Amino acid sequence: MDPRALRRFRKNKGALAGLVLVLTVTTLGVAGPWLAPHDPNRQFRDTLVLADGLPAGPGSVPGHLLGGDPLGRDELSRLMYGARVSMTVAYAATALAVLIGVLVGLVSGYLGGLVDGALMRFVDVVLSMPFLLLAIAMQRVWSAPGLWVLCLVLGVLSWTTLARVTRAKTLEARNHDYVAAARALGYPHRRVLLRHVLPNVAGPIIAIATIMVAQMILAESALSFLGLGVRPPTASWGSMLSEAGGLVLGMPRLVVYPSIFIAAAVFGFNLFGEGLRDALDPKE
Repeated sequence: MDPRALRRFRKNKGALAGLVLVLTVTTLGVAGPWLAPHDPNRQFRDTLVLADGLPAGPGSVPGHLLGGDPLGRDELSRLMYGARVSMTVAYAATALAVLIGVLVGLVSGYLGGLVDGALMRFVDVVLSMPFLLLAIAMQRVWSAPGLWVLCLVLGVLSWTTLARVTRAKTLEARNHDYVAAARALGYPHRRVLLRHVLPNVAGPIIAIATIMVAQMILAESALSFLGLGVRPPTASWGSMLSEAGGLVLGMPRLVVYPSIFIAAAVFGFNLFGEGLRDALDPKE
């Protein structure tokens, strides 16, 4: 990162707070299974399910800090394991979206002409696809869709904004003197794109990709909540919300815990992404 951009980022307290949240949820996603006190699917019916059938509350049973769920599973362990699932889907889907969007945007903006027109019409077609309808179709095609299917669907349907931004920045960069000089020297298009164009359009791409991770977390949570994403007994923040939906009045903590994690993750990535966008803005 340019030293001036780094200084601007350090002065942005909101961006720094977002970075802390991003590092926290990412670390939890990586190390959560090792930090979790119990197997997330193990049922402690003798201790975490009370005589009246309700789950034990926070701190009421030694070794179970946040209590249990209606099936007697440790709530803290499921939250930690759920972080890995949610963050894996968010990062993998974003990586796929960035790969497709940047590739399409670079080629479209650099070559122009008929190629540009055809690729932008393809972008319009993808934008017209109904996301929820495709998610339902996915559920019908795969009786038990895995994480890779969820990542694929989210990534393939989310790259259009990146493609348009990358195209616009590439149209500006290809008219610069250093790009014209590289082409005049006979450098192959791939080298010109990777060494001269891409580094100059990377700033907006990084900022948009960071914010996109937050959108992926929300999308995964929403799909899992609707039963179209991660399937039980696999723990994710969205599936935990779905399982606790019928107990929102009687046991609100079962809804509050995963909601706090989702909100903290989305808030952190949005703050971090906005801070990166401001820091990398060449007009600043």
